[in-house]
Amino acid sequence: HLKHLFFCNIGRVFQLVLMDPTKILICNVRGLNSSARQNSVRELVVSSRADIVCVQETKLADVSRQVLLSMLGTDFSESLFLPSEGASGGILVAWRRHLGSTGLTRVDNHSVSVQFCRDEGQAWWLTCVYGPQSNNEKVLFLQELRDIRAACSGPWIVAGDFNLIYKAEDKNNSNLNRAMMGRFRRLIDDLALKEIPLHGCRYTWSNQQDLPTLVKLDRVLCSVDWEGLFPNALLQSTASEDSDHCPLLLGLRDNKSGRRRFHFEAFWPKLEGFQEAVQA
Repeated sequence: HLKHLFFCNIGRVFQLVLMDPTKILICNVRGLNSSARQNSVRELVVSSRADIVCVQETKLADVSRQVLLSMLGTDFSESLFLPSEGASGGILVAWRRHLGSTGLTRVDNHSVSVQFCRDEGQAWWLTCVYGPQSNNEKVLFLQELRDIRAACSGPWIVAGDFNLIYKAEDKNNSNLNRAMMGRFRRLIDDLALKEIPLHGCRYTWSNQQDLPTLVKLDRVLCSVDWEGLFPNALLQSTASEDSDHCPLLLGLRDNKSGRRRFHFEAFWPKLEGFQEAVQA
């Protein structure tokens, strides 16, 4: 999976080799303002061999080159970040130098988006999110995702800590905000998104009490055409000792079985040609 670009300079030919990413690491770190947290992220990156790292809750107003070097090493030469507000929030997306990025990016209130390009020339968008806490901000966050989709056409993946659920089974108790769940569900349907199934754990966050509240706050959503680009994507949970969130690892070529889970999506009847296909 290589793309070759050639540049000529005074009779010499230089070859730049770009590769598709194979693994995306998604993690809420509860702050990068300590060397211990930075080392934990580095250990995750090394063990997972991630090509793209999506970090939420950096708690940093600025991500310096020194922090990037300490945490990720010299190979992650490209990055984009959303500053924290005081000691809360903050997003960092970093990727290895050999990946094909188109240079198109955007930073919104609760997300960072980067457009990558496959070795075959097909561009696709990655949006890393860190959802807000208050209900009013959650409504604005969902509108932000609609605005991003309107501006970023084509294959799209949205990953991170949404601070939202859309199914009762995503929480281990009945203390549910059903109105907000409905808004999130409508967003997923309206934007024709699918959730990539998570293997390894049912919940991704714990309040770490004796009788814990467990919630699936971290997830990966994708458009149908993104799934067509990466049909063998496999999402798995990994372990972390420093966060109350479970890091996620998305392997873009890890599903070797070739079998894909069937799940009827609510937006399918809205698609052009759906009724004809069913009748046929």
